[in-house]
This record gives sequence, structure tokens and C-alpha cells, in this order.
Amino acid sequence: MDRATNGLRIDVPLGLPPGFDPAAQTPLDRASAIAAIAQADDLMERSEPELALPLYSRATYISDRDVAAAGFYGLGNALYRLDHEAEARQGWERATTFGDTPVAYRAWRQVAAARVREGDLPGALDAYRQCEKIAPRSDRAEIASRLGWLNKETGNAGAANRYFARSRGDSLPTFMTYLIIAVTVVTSLAANSNWDQPGSLFSQLWLSPLAVAGGDYYRLLSVTLVHSPTDIFHLLFNMYALWYAGQLVEKMYGPWRLLGLYVICGLAGGASSYAFGSVGGSVGASGAIFGLFGVVLIATRFHHAILDAQSRAIAGQVGLLIVINLFIGFSGFFNIDNFGHLGGLVAGLWLGMLIPPSQVQTLGSVWQSPRGSKSPAQALAIRVVGIVALLAVIGGVVAYGTSEWHKSPYYQQFGTTGVRPASVAAASSSDQLAVRVVSD
Repeated sequence: MDRATNGLRIDVPLGLPPGFDPAAQTPLDRASAIAAIAQADDLMERSEPELALPLYSRATYISDRDVAAAGFYGLGNALYRLDHEAEARQGWERATTFGDTPVAYRAWRQVAAARVREGDLPGALDAYRQCEKIAPRSDRAEIASRLGWLNKETGNAGAANRYFARSRGDSLPTFMTYLIIAVTVVTSLAANSNWDQPGSLFSQLWLSPLAVAGGDYYRLLSVTLVHSPTDIFHLLFNMYALWYAGQLVEKMYGPWRLLGLYVICGLAGGASSYAFGSVGGSVGASGAIFGLFGVVLIATRFHHAILDAQSRAIAGQVGLLIVINLFIGFSGFFNIDNFGHLGGLVAGLWLGMLIPPSQVQTLGSVWQSPRGSKSPAQALAIRVVGIVALLAVIGGVVAYGTSEWHKSPYYQQFGTTGVRPASVAAASSSDQLAVRVVSD
């Protein structure tokens, strides 16, 4: 794709044929029409819309709907720059009549903005509704916000509130948060029913470092599904904390990104606990939950996600809660899995930096100039590289932990059976204190 061709596929050399007449009204071949649009776009970049106007007009004489739509879209832009607003709107409207083309969304946005300037709010509402149908994910919150304001201005308060809620992500059901909680509660209760029996579900899921060193790497994540078998409050407080953080993340990122963030943070917490923790192992989802709090902290402080008042109040406590929990953990008065917490938190902070909220607006999305912003392909590449780098670090931490545990006297003497689930019953129950502070 080339900027100058408004998303049109370039499969021909760009260049106008000899003797090209911009004033002619005869049909063009595709190559000549694309070349005319490309040259017109360059003239627009040089602030010469009067020279670009006939080239855009000439490019509309073609049967290819994508190219014709691009010509009319450019024609509207040139007319607008020349202060012919009514004619400009007509050009953009003509561009929308060709259906699903590369310029359809931008043309509808221009039509909507033009109708707002003309005071035609019902017409602007219709145009923005068309935008909403084909808007890219990154623009959906903004379009919903504009629809909210237009409905408010036209007296439709109910629709305005619905669109404002949609722009903040409030209208999205937080089903993934509840699904993770349900799976965790059911698994934990089932595992705790006979936790001290050989071959029990608990013994297969808890984070036994020696078992992981023996190849049970799935325990790095499965540890989030089991909690202290002797203290039900460990499960209750962790699930309250997950409800507290999970809903915020799901509102800002959507359900499937929440799941991905939770899994990666859980793996990071499990890997850190495995590599740097004690032989006693651990249980609980607090590493993954700390990761979600890290995501919330960065999304609200760095990306400046635009949230409703209640969500802002909750998010505003996150930084203090993280500090309190880390202080309690490293005070030495309680047997808390600090490394699991830190591993999940660092992963959450890193992921929050890489991935901006996608379901709500941010100050960056509202104010950033399109000319100065990264292209979607560049942004995606940065995120992919960043996530791969994080996974590589997690893998490196696991490899280091495996090497160290293989050298430990516990592993050399007992192998993967050196520590039984009973050894974590008391130790894991103390983890509830940290979670309780996070949850309140």
C-alpha cells in the first residue's frame, strides 16, 4: 500500500502517460487513474489543492469502484481546502456510494463532520452510524463518543448514555473475568476436597519446584487454579482481588486480551516463584493478579485511559495497593511468595507499556496527530516483538531455575517427590494477607 493512493493496491508503475489531459472527461485505465490520484495527493501535501483538483476529478472517470471512490474522496478534500464546503461534502458523499472501498470509512467521517458544521445533526447522526459499522477497532470508542454527544444534542438522553458507556467500554459484559473466577473456584474446591491424598488433583496442579524441574512445566500456570487447602479465605480474597482488577482490564482491553494478559502474567509469576522461591513451592493466583494490577497502573498512568468516575476511583488506588503489598511481603513477618508477586507485576507493567487499551479512548488516541503516529503495521510489529521478548525472558528464567534445582541437594536426593502438598498448606495460607490488602 502507498500513502498517496488511499489504500489502493499498486501493481503498476506510477506515472501519467504522455499527453495526459486533466480536463478531459473520457474514461481512464486503472494505471493512469491511480497515477493521477498519486500526483494529486503529492500536490495536496505541498498545499496546492487548486492543482490537485482536476487530477482527482479526472480519476473519477473509471469503472473501477475502488479507484473512482478514491478520486471522489480526494476531490472532496481538495474542494474543502479551497473553501467550497458544500461541494466538498457532495464529493465525499459520492465516494460513499461505491460501497466497501478503502476510503469508505474516511469518506463517511468527512460527511459526518461536514453535516455537523452545517448544523444538520440528524444527518451527522446517520453518517456516524455508518462510520460505526465499518470503523477500525482503534476508532470505535471515538465514534461511539461522537454519537453520544450528537444524541445528547438532539435530546435523546437514553441513546446518549448508551453510546457514552460504549465509548468507555462499560457496555461490554465482563464475562471473561467471571469465567476465570468460576473456573478457579470450581477447580480449587475440587482440588481441596482430597488434597492430601496421593495422586489428588491438588498434587497435580500446585507449584512444586522439584516437580517442575522434573518436566512438569504446566504447573507454572496451573498453580493459579489451586489455593490453600486449609484456609478458604486465601481463595476468597484472591477471587475478590481478581474481580477487582479483572473487570478494569476487561473494560479497557476486552475479554480475549484480558485472558491473554492473565495467562502471560500467571506464567511470569510462576516462573519467578519457581526459579527464585523456596523448595516449599506455592499455590494461588496472586502472581497473575499482581500482573493485572500492573496493567491497570500503566494503562491509567502512561496511556491515560479515559474511564468512568467509578473505574477511575478504583484505578486510582492501584499504585498504593501494590506498594503496600510489596512492603508487607518483604517485611519478613509473613511467609509470602514475593517472587511470584514480583514476576507477575513486572510482566504486567511491561505488557501495559506495549499494549494500549483497545476498548476505551486514551488521551493519546484523542490528541495524537495521525501524521506523527506509528502506522498500524509498525505498532503491531513492536507489540509482537515485545511480547516475544517477554516470553523469551520467562523461558530464560525457567531454564535458570531448572538448572539450579537440578543442582540442589533436594532434587538430587529425592527427585520430583521430595516435597509433598502438605508442606505448602501452612505456607500458602499466609499469602491471603497480601491479597486481602490488595482487595480492600
